[in-house]
Order: sequence, then C-alpha cells, then structure tokens
Amino acid sequence: MSDFLDALRERLGEAGLLVGGDLAAYENDWRKRYAGKALAVARPASTEEVAAVLRLCHDHRVAVVPQGGNTGLVGGSTPDDSGRQLVLSLARMKRLRGIDVANASMTVEAGCVLAEVQAAAAQAGLLFPLSLAAEGSCTLGGNLATNAGGTQVLRYGNARELCLGLEVVTASGEVWHGLSGLRKDNTGYDLRDLFIGSEGTLGVITAATMKLYPPPKDRLTALAACASLDDAVALLGLARERAGDALTGFEVMNRASLALVARELPQLAQPLAGAEWTVLLELSDAESAEHARGVFEGLLEAGLERGNVQDAAIAQNIQQAKAFWHVRESIPLAQAQAGLNIKHDISLPVSAIPGFVAETDAALALYLPGIEVIDFGHLGDGNLHYNVQAPVGVDPASFLSTHEAAINERVYDAVQQRGGSISAEHGIGRLKRDELAARKDPTALALMRAIKRALDPLDLLNPGRLV
Repeated sequence: MSDFLDALRERLGEAGLLVGGDLAAYENDWRKRYAGKALAVARPASTEEVAAVLRLCHDHRVAVVPQGGNTGLVGGSTPDDSGRQLVLSLARMKRLRGIDVANASMTVEAGCVLAEVQAAAAQAGLLFPLSLAAEGSCTLGGNLATNAGGTQVLRYGNARELCLGLEVVTASGEVWHGLSGLRKDNTGYDLRDLFIGSEGTLGVITAATMKLYPPPKDRLTALAACASLDDAVALLGLARERAGDALTGFEVMNRASLALVARELPQLAQPLAGAEWTVLLELSDAESAEHARGVFEGLLEAGLERGNVQDAAIAQNIQQAKAFWHVRESIPLAQAQAGLNIKHDISLPVSAIPGFVAETDAALALYLPGIEVIDFGHLGDGNLHYNVQAPVGVDPASFLSTHEAAINERVYDAVQQRGGSISAEHGIGRLKRDELAARKDPTALALMRAIKRALDPLDLLNPGRLV
C-alpha cells in the first residue's frame, strides 16, 4: 500500500492526506456503535482531487468510504476494522459556487455544513428549508447521500425534493457534470435521483444545485397536549384543513421521551410537561404576522373545543420558539446520555400510526416488562423515531446485545404488516443492511444490486453498506 499512499500524498499534499495518528473522529460513528480502522483519510479540496483519488483507488483496488460530517446513525460512513479502507472526507469542499436569485437556486459543494447553507440562502434573502437536529455539523453531501428529511418535510419535502442537479464522481474517477438549475428536463433517466439516497455506494456527490424559497413573513410555534395519538392525528387533520400549505412542522413526543429529557437535561424548561402526547406545531405564513397568529389561535381553539387538545402554549417570541424546538431536538441527546438504545427510524401511513404504537408498545411490554419506549418524530409525514431504552437498572450495553434482534423483529414485523418502511430518513448503512435484504421486495433488491454492479463493478464504493 505504500505506493498507493505515496501517490495520494503527491496528488493531495500533506494537508490532504492523514496517515496514522489519532483518526478517531473519522473512524468512530456518532452513536459509538461502530469503531473501525482506516488505511488513511483523504481530504481532497476540489472535484478534480476527488476524481484523482477515486482513479487511484480504482487502479490499486482500494475500497473507499465517503464521509461528510460523520453524523449518521446507521454506520454508513465509518470504515470497517480491516485497516484497508480509505476514508474520503469531503470536509474541505466548502465553497458556495453561486446563488441564482431569479432562479431561486444555489450551488454549493458537498462539504458545506447544513447550517452554513441555510445562512448563505438567508443572506441572499431566501430560504433553504432543510432543517434537522445535526444541522450544525452534518454536511449537504451527506444529507443528499441519505436523502435526509428533518422537521420541514411536511411542507418542502426531503432532500431529494429540494435538489435540482448534482455533480458526482464515479467509481472509476469520471465526473458527471449534472449541476442544473432546471426544474424540467425530460431527456432520459433521472440520474440525480439515482445518486440521492444511495449512501455513497454508487458515486461520490461533490456539489449540488438546490431549490430556494421566499422566506415566510412570520413563523409561529406552539405546543399542544393530547391525551392520545388518535387525538394528535385528529389535530393534524384540523391543522391541514385550517392552515393548508402554511403548516410547516408537526412533531409528536410521548410522555416517556419528555420525561427522559427532564431527567437527563433538567435545565430545559417544558411548558406542557406531563401530557401523554405533546405535539409541536409550526406555521410559516406568507401573508402577514397577524394572519398567521389568527390562523394558529383559531386552530388551537378548535382543537380544545373538539376535545383533541387538552392544553396549548403559543411561543410569544423567537426565543421561546427556539426553546420549544430545543426540547424536541434534545431527545436524541438525552438518549445518548442515558446509554446505548435500540433506534427505529420508521415510516407508516399516518392513519396506521396509532394502531401500530398501541399494538407494539403492548408487545414489547409483554416481551420485557419495564422496557421504555421513547417515541417521537415527524407525525405530519408519518415518520416515527420509535426507540427502545433498557428497563431501569439494566445495563444499556447488555440490553442492546441481548434484546436488539428480538425487539427489531417485533417492531419491523408490525411496520411491514401496515405497509410501512424500516428506514424513513436515516438510511440503511451497516445497521439495517441484513434487515433490508430480508424484508425488501426481491425484485427491487435485484434491481438495486444490478445498478450497483453496473456503476461499481469492483465494489469499491462503501462496500458492505446498503446492499
């Protein structure tokens, strides 16, 4: 491998290649479930350098693990423990290539941190709506590689819906120059959609052209206490009826998830603590602040009158709105502090969610008394983070190793029976690869594997992930 590393060093320079030393930031995943050993870490600063790295990897038959902010939750962006996989970090590719205000689009490189993309759009007087808890460290390339969702999918869609064009380097080091601001291009297969969500197994995304939107005139946030998930679903229907497209976010949190936050992060205030289910609603209005507040107040009053809402609190200023969201976004942090847990990123038809939760909660309680279900997520688009903590007094690591397979089987069987998906927005990675192989439609799997063989016949791009 010395010839390969020498060639990389010559092409990238000392700053572009890390060999030896402490590479833990690149070798360990955010959840600390996967710890690998990299051959080296390549840090190209341009698309041309990415192409050169992949050509060298192709010639020397070296496997590549593309990596953005390394904030993934399914083990898709960290190397295995062989010491023979090259981590390809896009962290130095952070240029804003341009904003086209008239076309409502921007072109940015894959290593741009999501929060920086949002800020650049705002500086141009526009909105880039992709938003998620890790936005201060995740990168746009990783968001596209996993087709990230987040908190505003209800109105704006996943990363896929926000992308107009891509620049991608193939497994053999060729560059597809697909950066386009076109909203209509009917000239054959949609290659863009092929690479989005492929988790770095088909090509390396180096830049993207993304959609922008007018910023809302006002954004209002509220919390609503509901006695049941059925009430929360009824409130969602009422919100769609009253607010229409202005409904930007509709999050749900069960009692256990907020109790966990209170226990692990007691400094965070919770205005409606103690409800069986707490809904966080966000309304983004294009008309006026007065109109937005009137719609919001009318919606919550109707929910109270119909009995779907027990109590409600509207944020009175930006600080309060951020505080409401901070509680919601702190649930994963509280879980991390509590210890290893079993995560499920599932999607279901909204109408099926109350039945799924009731049945699966009961099945898990019967399987292991004292088990704690931390259930929260994006009810508006049918995506739940249905996570399972160990009973009080049980070692989390032991709980995970002993019970994960049995709990996954119960959860995923119930999801599949209702026409749902075992991955809504986190991807497959290593964590769910075998589960996907067992549960995905055989014809769909065969097509996916045929595409992988066609675009990466040597299996050098993120091998062992996804398919």
